[in-house]
Amino acid sequence: MPIPEFVAALRSHVGTDLLWMPGVSAVVVDDDGRLLLGQRADSGLWSVISGILEPGEDPAVGLAREVLEETGVEVVVDALVAVTVTDPVRYPNGDLSQYLDLAFLCRPASPAAAAAAHVADDESLAVAWFAPDALPQDVTPSTTERVGHALGWLADPSNGPFFVR
Repeated sequence: MPIPEFVAALRSHVGTDLLWMPGVSAVVVDDDGRLLLGQRADSGLWSVISGILEPGEDPAVGLAREVLEETGVEVVVDALVAVTVTDPVRYPNGDLSQYLDLAFLCRPASPAAAAAAHVADDESLAVAWFAPDALPQDVTPSTTERVGHALGWLADPSNGPFFVR
């Protein structure tokens, strides 16, 4: 997983100190109610598709880019379902990062787009669709939370997106 150029430039100034970045996560639900997950190459755990925004990039646009780059699936971003802050993450190279995560509910742009799901970059070992009640046991804790927020929003959109009050 290459480090984006803008992050490398920031790291040249802050070293391995905490870097605060905007992140986006996609809870992609197909017409059959299945969820799109990727098995992360760095941990082997299953996760919703996520990434960091490029400078100046709109969140929904960046999220659609991330999903396409990682899974080959073109998505429509339908709703913001959660705004959360991740715990700090220490990477193997020593870098410390923390993310403001915007989680969105998405759907494949078409049945053909859903069928196109595949490993499209080196960030994933596998990509697959899962029923919400049949998720792999080895999912990231944040995936469980994000899926819960999305399914809660689907059950009652009038509550709006989740955020800590």
